[in-house]
Amino acid sequence: MPSCGLVDLLLLRHGIAVERHQGTDDSDRPLTPLGRERTFKVCCRLRDLGLISDRLYSSPYRRARETAELAVKSGMAPAVELARCLEPGGDSWPLVERLQGSCLLVGHEPDLSRLAAALIGAPSAGLRLRKAGLCHLHWDPSHQDPRGLAQLQGLLSPRLLLPGCV
Repeated sequence: MPSCGLVDLLLLRHGIAVERHQGTDDSDRPLTPLGRERTFKVCCRLRDLGLISDRLYSSPYRRARETAELAVKSGMAPAVELARCLEPGGDSWPLVERLQGSCLLVGHEPDLSRLAAALIGAPSAGLRLRKAGLCHLHWDPSHQDPRGLAQLQGLLSPRLLLPGCV
């Protein structure tokens, strides 16, 4: 990870969650057993590749929180900080604008892809994160508003990270 004063941002989509059922609150859906296993393997692989962060912010929705906890367990980050702005449909810009150093955000689609696209100045439909997929970006923090200024370092799907397992 760059250490030359850049904001280094990792965006991680939550893993595979149980299907939505009528009458069930969407915020309470947990990861499936396969989702937990695959997400933990992805996080371990990312850690092995050196993709670690000083801070981890997660949507409080259960599937994202469980994904964030697996990221911590794998060694990608020291602890989980819940951020309501990462809930589906939330406004993450106030958080993004104050990021420093290396940070990991765990959240939902299409919000994470839209955020990444805005940061690199691409059309909003230009990126798509798979479940347990990762987008790596960085930018110079001297810019007050990083929109359109970030550099895309990688867009990784579980299939690329765990060939033969997914």
